[in-house]
Amino acid sequence: MAGSSDLPPLAVRPTGRLYFLDNLRIALTILVIAHHVGQAYGPTGGAWPIQEATRAGILGPFFTVNRSFFMSLFFMISGYLMVMSYDRSRPLAFVRGRVLRLGIPVAAFFLLVIPLQQYLCHGLTGDLGPMSFGRYYLDCYFGQAEPPAGWKGYWPEMNFGHLWYVEHLLLFSLCYAGLRTLRLRLSQTDLAQAKPPGTLAIVLFALVLAFTSAAVRIWHPIDRWIGFLGFIQVAFADVPRDLSFFLLGAVAYRRQWFLNLPNRTGRLWLLAGVFLAVLWYAYAMGLRHLFPIGRTAMTVVYPIWEALLCCGMCIGLLYWFRKRLNHQTWWSKALAEGQYAAYLFHVPVIVLIQYAVASITLPPLSKFLFVTAVGVPATFLLAHGIRQPALVRRVL
Repeated sequence: MAGSSDLPPLAVRPTGRLYFLDNLRIALTILVIAHHVGQAYGPTGGAWPIQEATRAGILGPFFTVNRSFFMSLFFMISGYLMVMSYDRSRPLAFVRGRVLRLGIPVAAFFLLVIPLQQYLCHGLTGDLGPMSFGRYYLDCYFGQAEPPAGWKGYWPEMNFGHLWYVEHLLLFSLCYAGLRTLRLRLSQTDLAQAKPPGTLAIVLFALVLAFTSAAVRIWHPIDRWIGFLGFIQVAFADVPRDLSFFLLGAVAYRRQWFLNLPNRTGRLWLLAGVFLAVLWYAYAMGLRHLFPIGRTAMTVVYPIWEALLCCGMCIGLLYWFRKRLNHQTWWSKALAEGQYAAYLFHVPVIVLIQYAVASITLPPLSKFLFVTAVGVPATFLLAHGIRQPALVRRVL
């Protein structure tokens, strides 16, 4: 049994502002920005408007490690905050708030921002004037005009870009609200200071997750995106991981696991996550030649590695931010307020910067570092400016 020194200090009441979650979401947003910056300069299979001829090999494991945990951690935090938000409001108010905060950005990006971004990226400005552009992209959406090469915004594909995450949150939130209204109710008094799962339970969860992910990927490989039911942009390869962590976040709020996570458990899983990340970097950058893993074996090894790394990084980062960054300064408050808008608008910002430096002769890794260093503050400054009108702040 852990001693008292192993128990976490509950510096923030469950009903108070959890500053460590604000700070963690800021860090994850910066990581998302860096990940998308790297799409132009690293070996990635994803589509991106800017494609440099030479690539930085070290960005390969950077992509792999990131995609193995960072969106799942976003989902876990969102599940936690979703239940908190529902408990603090009435059902209809919760649904209106979700539609306002999540639905309006999804619709705006789908109908305007993403088509405009693709229009500009494919060099159509010299062929169409501003007035004719609106009619043209609407015609593309509804299949009445031939879209340009690479265009992914016409109606049948329902392209939401990086807002797939926001779309999924909206769907998950509406489903949760529906379940709660079907008398699956938990009142605010049901909050329990429950002991978080132990190491064995977490390992078993990771193994089940690995098996489920491997099975799904037989039919839906990684990075294969489809328009499920015609309007849900989804990569089924990642659904077991992202959905399970969203549900874990919801349970974590009810049981107050984020606040009760023992320091020893947090340290253990943080070390495990970092070790597994470093191990993949080492394997990708050289060890694969010394210790080759066959394709069949990799279909078993990779899902287990991914699930354990995801558990390690999600648990470990929650612990580290709670222990080290459970406070707020004026600038971290400003960043937290603009975090959501920064996530929404970061793609056009970094694409614009990448276009500006495309003709400069620099190694791809140097361009990656430069664009990230410029793009992160530029994105948060834009987010701050966009949020100035009170009407916009109601959404963002």
